[in-house]
Amino acid sequence: MKQSLKIAIGGVGGRMGRQLIKSTQARGHALTGGTERPDSAHLNIDIGELADLRPMDIFPSVSIHKAVRGAEVWVDFTQPQATLTALQMLNETSIETVIIGTTGFSAEEEAEIEAFSQRYTLIKSGNFSLGIALLARLTELAAKTLDTDWDIEILETHHRHKVDAPSGTALMLGQAAIRGRTPLADLSSTEPYHGVHAARKEGQIGFAVRRSGGIIGEHEISFTDEMEQITLAHKALDRKIFAQGAIKAAEWGHAQPPGLYTLNDVLGLADRASGIV
Repeated sequence: MKQSLKIAIGGVGGRMGRQLIKSTQARGHALTGGTERPDSAHLNIDIGELADLRPMDIFPSVSIHKAVRGAEVWVDFTQPQATLTALQMLNETSIETVIIGTTGFSAEEEAEIEAFSQRYTLIKSGNFSLGIALLARLTELAAKTLDTDWDIEILETHHRHKVDAPSGTALMLGQAAIRGRTPLADLSSTEPYHGVHAARKEGQIGFAVRRSGGIIGEHEISFTDEMEQITLAHKALDRKIFAQGAIKAAEWGHAQPPGLYTLNDVLGLADRASGIV
């Protein structure tokens, strides 16, 4: 029988925060609280009402310590600096498992997160969708199977409010392609083709970004040579797939020792011996 967890959520009033409330409740877990910025208009709204559920007599807090009181799991889909600040403050709490869906970290910030994994069971992913996890494995397989005459291009589309670009998912797919094609693929050059000296570089993975309306998330990877093209694609139709994936990851992670894990570990797709995580 699945163990009921006590969960706290960062940025509980946002779109993902509200969906995480619903998924926490739907999977039979208890919500201890959630955080919001000091200037948030959601601070005086019951967390249950934020998610169009029954009132829970719990309100968002600016205090992480108050939000996580008694909690075992922290779920964070906010912004890089907010996530790192939360991780620092969680050291003094009862939190054992941390789920990070935040994207846009720098290399230095990624190193900070890895250091925190010595203390927590930390599961981090640029996307908590099962479909994206499978897409990444297919991308790796295609890159490994096709020779370097095949150019790799990644196109991602998100809503107009998304801050980081390319998306964390697009970069994750790029890393999957690199695992298949190392050492010829180059993920460091992510700027768009533009200007009079914008010719494609041999072995480079190209990234293109679109921001439009309320699109949840679309990702497409194309492999193209002189005669044919193979396209792999995923479209998110409902934001709940990310929230459900995150809560399922928390259920899996609660039984694991401290360390840094990915969604592939949760789904049993990881092969750490070969470097596939």
